[in-house]
Amino acid sequence: MSLDLSRPVRLRTPEGAPAVFEVAIEGTGPRRFRIAERGGRSHAYDLPTREQGAYLDLFEGLCRDFGLRQPLGRSLPPANGRAEPPLRPLLTAPVDPEILYGYGDPCVLRLGPHDYRLLVTSNDAPNAFPILASADLETWRLTGFVFPRGQAPGWTLTGPGMADFWAPEMHRIDDQYWVCFAARGQDRTLAIGMARSSTPDGPFVADEAPIVGGGVIDPHILVDAAGAPWLIWKRDENDLWPGRLGALLHDRPELVDRLFETRQDRRTAAFVLTLWPWVGELEPMEQFFVQQTLIEAATADFAGFRARLAGVGGPLAQAVLEALTTRIHAQRLARDGRSLLGEPVVILENDQPWEAHLIEGVWVTCDGGRYYLLYAGNDFSTAHYGIGVAVADQPTGPYRKVSEVFLSSTSQWWGPGHPSVATGPDGRRHIFLHAFRPGEAGYKAFRVLLTAPIRFEDGRVSLVADG
Repeated sequence: MSLDLSRPVRLRTPEGAPAVFEVAIEGTGPRRFRIAERGGRSHAYDLPTREQGAYLDLFEGLCRDFGLRQPLGRSLPPANGRAEPPLRPLLTAPVDPEILYGYGDPCVLRLGPHDYRLLVTSNDAPNAFPILASADLETWRLTGFVFPRGQAPGWTLTGPGMADFWAPEMHRIDDQYWVCFAARGQDRTLAIGMARSSTPDGPFVADEAPIVGGGVIDPHILVDAAGAPWLIWKRDENDLWPGRLGALLHDRPELVDRLFETRQDRRTAAFVLTLWPWVGELEPMEQFFVQQTLIEAATADFAGFRARLAGVGGPLAQAVLEALTTRIHAQRLARDGRSLLGEPVVILENDQPWEAHLIEGVWVTCDGGRYYLLYAGNDFSTAHYGIGVAVADQPTGPYRKVSEVFLSSTSQWWGPGHPSVATGPDGRRHIFLHAFRPGEAGYKAFRVLLTAPIRFEDGRVSLVADG
């Protein structure tokens, strides 16, 4: 039975969990949580907004008052002993007031020796996908938007707190400029669309329907050594498994002790499973905010958690287990970019400890007959996010991963991710990526644009100190 969120909601932990909470949720805009533990304390918490930062504040309070897990979004991982990478900030403030969230998922395209474009994620901003121009990669100006206010494709969901316009890329194919992008459809699932223009600043005309749907993000267009275009994307299974896990634990609360090893993680799981009937009624991103500490509890010992879950049995547990694998797909594009040819091929999965439950944000560079794949891994909204490297001899692999993370958080910049590569005015290749300021990681938090010269050589990738 669905809940009426316009009325106060009252929830109680099902019997069998290691802790029993009673939760009252009041309000449809700002919310108040009244939480009591059976035989213990009670507290009230005000949630002024439905943004991620407000939920991090809530869970910090629950950590302090009820012994739940501390959210990772507020702390830097232990130092890994590596030297600071030679990353240089390019954009650290909005160049225009209509750029609301900074420079996430940056794609830099070189049009000529002194002509560059930059496209970035816009989330739920009314103008989707800012287009910025530069002659030297230093000074940038806003030239427009791929989809100005009111001109988003008809299949996309728009509006504050509902729209998600992510990860745009622009590529010059023959005499056209193609933009691939991810957006949330009217059915609330993520899909990949395509748009085209005869100029890099638009106007862009989008296809009437997505080219790939059903929960997919982070498209990348690769033109291989033979000149054939490929579409690469991520199947967004990590968007599914937290809800499946919440449903499983709500149905079988006795599994909490079996699946989670520490007291704080068991208490976290008991609390979040209590909220599950309410969580299932929320918009997708808010569901993620509520479940983030449960995700972090499951991925703290990711290999161990998967092994314990595999022993549970049953279709729902199996569905959670299947969704814990993130798969990156590649498929040939038709020459006009309006359809896909053949069948998709899985080219990458999350299988390294630093990646935890997801990989995403792929960019492939062809150099010297090899394909160098840069990708992001772990939770984008924490300092555990980073960039990895894999190398192959063919666009569809097999890709050989470098086992260690290539770029990780530093004392200066948290969550480096979603890279792109372009040749700079100096003739060298440069990597472009986003990152958060320390302590400010999170969905819709401002992301800066960083860069460094990058070298691809003999199957290895390295950054080069600028100057």
